[in-house]
Amino acid sequence: MISQEIRKIAPEMDPLRRGMGWEVEDLSKPQIIIESTFGDSHPGSAHLLNFANNAVSGVSNMGGKAARYFATDICDGMAQGHDGINYSLVSRDTIASLIEIHANATPFDAGVFISSCDKGVPSHLMAIGRINIPSIVVTGGVMEAGPNLLTLEQIGMYSAMYQRGEITKEELTYYKHNACPSCGACSFMGTASTMQVMAEALGLMLPGSSLMPATCEDLQKVSIEAGKQAVKLAKMKLKPRDMVTIKSFENAIIVHAAISGSSNSLLHIPAIANEFGLELDAEAFDRIHRYAPYLLNIRPAGKWPAEYFYYAGGVPAIMEEVKHLLHLDVMTVTGKTLGENLEDLKNNGYYERCNTYLEKVGLTREDVIRPLSNPIGTNGAIAILEGNLAPEGAVVKHSAVPKEMHKAILKAKPFDSEEEAIDAVIKKVIRPGDAVIIRYEGPKGSGMPEMFYTTEAIASDEELSSTIALITDGRFSGASKGPAIGHVSPEAAVGGPIALVEEDDLIEIDIENRILEVIGVKGEKLNKEEVSKIFEERKKSWTPKEEKYKSGILSIFSKNAVSPMKGGYMK
Repeated sequence: MISQEIRKIAPEMDPLRRGMGWEVEDLSKPQIIIESTFGDSHPGSAHLLNFANNAVSGVSNMGGKAARYFATDICDGMAQGHDGINYSLVSRDTIASLIEIHANATPFDAGVFISSCDKGVPSHLMAIGRINIPSIVVTGGVMEAGPNLLTLEQIGMYSAMYQRGEITKEELTYYKHNACPSCGACSFMGTASTMQVMAEALGLMLPGSSLMPATCEDLQKVSIEAGKQAVKLAKMKLKPRDMVTIKSFENAIIVHAAISGSSNSLLHIPAIANEFGLELDAEAFDRIHRYAPYLLNIRPAGKWPAEYFYYAGGVPAIMEEVKHLLHLDVMTVTGKTLGENLEDLKNNGYYERCNTYLEKVGLTREDVIRPLSNPIGTNGAIAILEGNLAPEGAVVKHSAVPKEMHKAILKAKPFDSEEEAIDAVIKKVIRPGDAVIIRYEGPKGSGMPEMFYTTEAIASDEELSSTIALITDGRFSGASKGPAIGHVSPEAAVGGPIALVEEDDLIEIDIENRILEVIGVKGEKLNKEEVSKIFEERKKSWTPKEEKYKSGILSIFSKNAVSPMKGGYMK
């Protein structure tokens, strides 16, 4: 094993490990790194130390020796509403880099990677591809719903309602105090839940273990078994790049369509693929979503909180419904193929165990996961739009867009920051028929924050929710719903066409035909050549904005981040 080879050329290693309390016999055991985002940072990470310790026990039970390392993550929810959200995307790359340092500065034979949330899970998946040692993922599950199935993504809506005087301060306070009753990722199919599902869909988790309720006993057992499996993987020398292929990523995208996953996955999945040495762009999402069914009735697009996903059978139940679309021959961390794993689950009591939870809430599996014969939708959830406003593409979660806005011509109302835009929405400056343009919020502009509060303000306004659109080079929360188009590329900070849009330019949106196009100026339609000439003239007088961050990690990120449509990672 690699750790034993390094011991021969690094004589200081043994005494230094003895200084940590290791026994002499521990030195020659398989060395397993237990990497987690544990920290008193948010509900998705505050409980992970227990799972890390369980993994240590599992490693010990299999004759290995574990070492715990920590790189905690931030919470997008806590970062909302202020400049803290600008640090969200760069935190993904930073955590991945710290794990690379941990794993490569001291040699290990395998790793267990434990996280729950928006940037923690993708950062771990990126790091796994980069360091390429035998690896297994444990996700920290999902929190319980609050009273009357209250979940966190509703708080943005209630906040906007309070600002408009539609609910009282006391009502808003009650919702805020009761929306997060336990640890775990937020209880809706946002980015955290989506990326937990993606980790399993890629074959890097024990089957059926993603997005369990964070407080359930089943997850305790999974974290122990993961420690055991890490030692087995070390002995098998089964590395992530030996298992995860382009077919694995195609499987994950099919599952993403079936669950109506977060649009932020279009930043994370290409970035993860890049670390595995694979080329995958957003066009793959569009191509696969076109023929994949949408089956999951979970918030924010559906009815139920995310804890019900596991009750209904989780990822394996989804995969059974779309089995005909999957590559069943891909290898997984069990040492078996995906097809073999799915057959094993039918025989080991997995579905019966899940069903005991489902019966307690009085639902059937079909209430949560629709059968293939009765899907919620037939063309997934994501579309990639292109046109002269987004030559490199833009992302829309069409399953969350009102049908009235799937095809529309709107008048542009451009803003150079989210703060200006949300003020205009709340104060009713924005009217039906407008296209709210928020720019200079891409990776190079400000770190690519979420436009969460603006989308919530629009989606919760009956007059605007199906009569306007939000178009941005920033991104959205996984909880976002409504007429929102993001990741517009090239972004404004590099002189993309979105930087050149002026008041009352006519914007055409056509989701079915994948079009995002400027078709006129000053409210008057023009032909393509006329629009092109006008934008050429505007480009001549355009000057880049002064860099928002001149030092620190965001300065480094803004200089080195690739396009949102390629994953927004640092080169």
